[in-house]
Amino acid sequence: MVDYEAEYNNRARVPENPELMAGWARDAAAYREQNAPRRIAYGPGPRHVIDVFAGDGRSEGKGEDKVPLVVFIHGGYWQALDGSSFSHMARGLNTHGIGVAVPTYDLCPQVSVADIIMQMREAMLELAKISEALVVSGHSAGGQLAACMLATDWKAYDESLPPQFVRAAYAISGLFDLEPLVQTSINRALRLDLASARAASPLLWQPPSHGSLDAVVGETESAEYHRQSKTLVEAWGDAGIAVRYGSLPAANHFTAIAPLADPASPMTLRLKELVEGI
Repeated sequence: MVDYEAEYNNRARVPENPELMAGWARDAAAYREQNAPRRIAYGPGPRHVIDVFAGDGRSEGKGEDKVPLVVFIHGGYWQALDGSSFSHMARGLNTHGIGVAVPTYDLCPQVSVADIIMQMREAMLELAKISEALVVSGHSAGGQLAACMLATDWKAYDESLPPQFVRAAYAISGLFDLEPLVQTSINRALRLDLASARAASPLLWQPPSHGSLDAVVGETESAEYHRQSKTLVEAWGDAGIAVRYGSLPAANHFTAIAPLADPASPMTLRLKELVEGI
């Protein structure tokens, strides 16, 4: 019998998480001072915003110059945090001249997970005005949202978009099967039942017909986190898209995203490779 509470309670598994998250906020604020973002609204609410960090020496897609972008979607189990704590996740790619967009979304229980998926679609549609193609990355809940973006039929939302508008998903410590969360304390804010959990699980969706999926997990994360990524990689790989699974040496759930701030890390270089393949 799997103890889902223990497997998915990352704050309990990593007691130093308050210091790590405080470090995110501190490093993010410092990076915004260094490289002030362009803020774009994708909806009417105060959290319906995207910070776009232009790459060194590159346009951020103003006017007719539509350049590929990497999107980073934050985690927090759909119920905590916002994009402002993750501005420094743009540093690694910005150093290579690649722009990075960091959206924020409303949180549960004020909205549902299904609502957040739709908000991220709205954010991607707004980014389509300045970008010809997206590589969507995300951490934890953001990894689920990144997978959802790759598996979305974009022509159902905008006939003018190419089917491969979202070219790749890069999910870090992602959650793709939400059913195990229903019986945990995490669900107090999510308010998922079995039907809504399944509906928000990209593992159970029609797999994408194009693009690629990278799913990486911190080496010291729970067995369930590794299972989640391995299962999605297997399912989508069997459906015919390019897939990669990876384990990040010595990383826990909170340190798994640290390589994004490093221009020389394998994670940053892989995202660079994905952008250059567009």
